[in-house]
Amino acid sequence: MHEIVYTRADYEPWWMFDDWKEKIVSLQQFSSDEEAQRYLEEQKQAFSLQFANHEKRDLAFDAYWNEEEMEYCEKCEEDLQIFHSLIWLVDGVPKISF
Repeated sequence: MHEIVYTRADYEPWWMFDDWKEKIVSLQQFSSDEEAQRYLEEQKQAFSLQFANHEKRDLAFDAYWNEEEMEYCEKCEEDLQIFHSLIWLVDGVPKISF
């Protein structure tokens, strides 16, 4: 099973901290690699139009952000950058290669 996950968090997706599943905005499931890749490319195009910055790690992780989108963290007493991320999972594990 292939899943394309959209998260919104104050950290990049490749960290996959314990609470990462709580940051899920949407999740789409696909039965084939081709379907997942097609959907992911569509989402990446849309995110590229919406966000000024982008960083990619492996095949599994794409992080997008606008520098002005910050949220205050009371616990750490500072503003933190917000990242909108796409994660490609295969059977629950990040897809790092073809």
